[in-house]
Amino acid sequence: FILLAVVPFGKDSFLADLNVGVLFFIAVTTVGTMAVFLAGWGSGNRFALIGAVRAVAQLVSYEVPMLLSLVGVLLLTGSMSLISIVEAQRLPFILLQPMGFFVFLMAASAEMNWTPFDLLEAESELTAGFHTEYSGMKFGMFFLTDFMETIMVACLATTLFFGGWQVPWLEADAVANWVYVLLGVMSFSIKVVIFCWVFMQLRWTLPRFRYDQLMRLGWKGLFPIAVANVVVTAVVLYVIDRI
Repeated sequence: FILLAVVPFGKDSFLADLNVGVLFFIAVTTVGTMAVFLAGWGSGNRFALIGAVRAVAQLVSYEVPMLLSLVGVLLLTGSMSLISIVEAQRLPFILLQPMGFFVFLMAASAEMNWTPFDLLEAESELTAGFHTEYSGMKFGMFFLTDFMETIMVACLATTLFFGGWQVPWLEADAVANWVYVLLGVMSFSIKVVIFCWVFMQLRWTLPRFRYDQLMRLGWKGLFPIAVANVVVTAVVLYVIDRI
């Protein structure tokens, strides 16, 4: 819930504008890796321990391409502030960073532990994975975290790649300020709901990977694409600057 502090829901509709907003977002979400590991290891269940070990390997592996996928956006804007990134998007960055968006979408799905990346839970193999021994409100906290992380990842994707609160073809000075703020919040909310729907479709449609396929996709698939995207973006920006 602390991530809500830096999410720009609309123009002037945020709690804090950190100049390291992207870094803050990534840092807070990665704390979940430690929580999952401690939950699985501390419960004393062999299935939970296997899920915890998988969690560390999977989440650390997919954090690398996810971070690299955001570097292209940072190169385009020259700022880590989420507000500055939204204001810089005359065109949604999904049009300028399609490969970065693809890598971010896949890596974020792995970070959320949802199908086809739910090897941490894997009911068919590990009973319930890292939270096998948990019930009641302790399980409820894990369940709440899963869905909150989905919403927050959707907020980040909307902010970084889909123009945030900006309404297509509507300039800020074309209407009254309060109207623009209201429309911006509505636009942001609709985009977030669309992203949540996409994540749900992926969860309901795709089968689970084998673990070797999961790791291969991260290190041999997404990682090289993310590195290539950073290099191409940097070269293009250098050439444009020279021209």
